[in-house]
Amino acid sequence: MAETAPIRIVTLTINPAVDISTSVKKMQPFVKMRCAEAQRDPGGGGINVARVLKRLGTDATAIYPAGGASGQTLSALVEREAVRSIVIPTSNETREDITVFDETTREQFRLVFPGTHLSEFEWQQCLDALARISCQAAFVIASGSLPPGAPDDFYGRVVQASKGAARVIVDTTGAALKAALAAGVYLIKPNLREFQDLAGISSADEPSLIAAGRRLFDRYRIEIIALSMGSQGALLLTRDMALRADGLPIVPVSVSGAGDSFLGAMVSSLAHDDNLERAFRYGIAGGSAALLSPGTGLCRAEDVQRLAASVNVTKVYPV
Repeated sequence: MAETAPIRIVTLTINPAVDISTSVKKMQPFVKMRCAEAQRDPGGGGINVARVLKRLGTDATAIYPAGGASGQTLSALVEREAVRSIVIPTSNETREDITVFDETTREQFRLVFPGTHLSEFEWQQCLDALARISCQAAFVIASGSLPPGAPDDFYGRVVQASKGAARVIVDTTGAALKAALAAGVYLIKPNLREFQDLAGISSADEPSLIAAGRRLFDRYRIEIIALSMGSQGALLLTRDMALRADGLPIVPVSVSGAGDSFLGAMVSSLAHDDNLERAFRYGIAGGSAALLSPGTGLCRAEDVQRLAASVNVTKVYPV
């Protein structure tokens, strides 16, 4: 799709997917279960963030590799949501992931495949595309797992390719995240387990989490840590401030895409002003709103706006 308007936000999804969601009356082993009609959505961290940004009135350009018939489906689904794209062709089929909702137990089962193997040429093409347009970007958001074939330091290379961008945000885990942190990032958004793994702690009480965050600021070049903790809410940490937000009382229809909705809503707010407390409030609202959408539908703008007024944010320090 041709790019004409100035690029404000760019997302990169190196391991995209077509997300297929459905429901059954009851999950049972060794029997044929009749499913409801399948819903297909474009998936992968950066693509999901771009979808949320678009819904909230903030344009983004999504870079992602795609191949085969499923790759064509992915591109059509992204285009259906009016998200601008730069698609890198691949020789292998784009993966499909499956989410099944059990109507009896109201439990959700998520089947996530490893992803298409990318050649060095293919993943390098993604970095080259990013490097060409990142100088126009206020934010670069690289999000999601690494597919087979991509190097462990891929997200570190993303940071290097994004040197022209004002702010680089990375949402991934493990060695891939540490490679990005060594290169320096503006914001990371781990969940509790991911944060504990990164910080090397097992505790989950607020003082321990804040202390661990301070150690991460000393160890890496990070400006903001947005730590999501599911129903327990979230913490937003900087070197000189900690904000706490309680979770909202929502019975989830789905948990798919809550983290991406959190990040998309937060960046949408930051794109309009630098008020971190307001952005944090919208992040909580976005992640909570995603719980109301079935399958991989992500948050809806009207739900985000409604829930944002109910989010209670308090300063832990400075008081």
